[in-house]
Amino acid sequence: MFFDTHAHYDDERYDDDRDVLLRSMADHDVGLIVNAGSGVAESRRGLEIAETYDFVYAAIGVHPHEAEKMDDGTVDVLRDLLRRPKAVAVGEIGLDYHYDFSPRDVQKARFREQLELARDVRLPVIIHEREAFEDVMTILSDYRDLPLVVHCFSGDWDAAKRVLDNGWMLSFTGVVTFKKNKALDVAARVPIDRIMLETDSPYLAPDPLRGKRCDSTMLIHTARKIADARGITVEELAEATTRNGKRFFGIE
Repeated sequence: MFFDTHAHYDDERYDDDRDVLLRSMADHDVGLIVNAGSGVAESRRGLEIAETYDFVYAAIGVHPHEAEKMDDGTVDVLRDLLRRPKAVAVGEIGLDYHYDFSPRDVQKARFREQLELARDVRLPVIIHEREAFEDVMTILSDYRDLPLVVHCFSGDWDAAKRVLDNGWMLSFTGVVTFKKNKALDVAARVPIDRIMLETDSPYLAPDPLRGKRCDSTMLIHTARKIADARGITVEELAEATTRNGKRFFGIE
């Protein structure tokens, strides 16, 4: 059974078939899902979904795109959501300099606020980083005590090693199936106890389904690509990555 450690089933693109789709997951060997928050409303909706399906859990946080929408009371709202049993992580949080939908100084400040929250509530953190690796690593140098995963990792081995040297995790999406990507080489080299799988649904559908709405049933394509690169079976990869995800998120 696979563990999709990062998806967005709160997205409106699932409104027409969310229940049917989620109830089909066992038929596709998907046993666990974490729904990642990207804002307060999205986190609340993700938590409602997690509380509806026993195999779905929720991460609570504000994506850097939405950082400018946070105010002085937002962290308290997030804290309340994180008290609920199906909330297992803070995220996704971080920095995104590709679009700069929020000013960079605001992104940094809100990133730190949510890292402090994670420290207070003693939960792991899902990190979003796009074209901001050095600033992310500089900020995270003050939070080496936190369990972290850099989600949708697509950097090179030097960047991966810097993350791994801090004891943190890396998670891989369907990007590993794309041509001209660095992620597959990294996924082949990451220690087996430090790797997780994800879809980032509804985004990043893997080849041969690229361009379609992604969902957790497509995780098998990512798993096959990584398993082949590592010289192990898909079953071995599924077992290891599910074990890693359960340990990271504290799911028994």
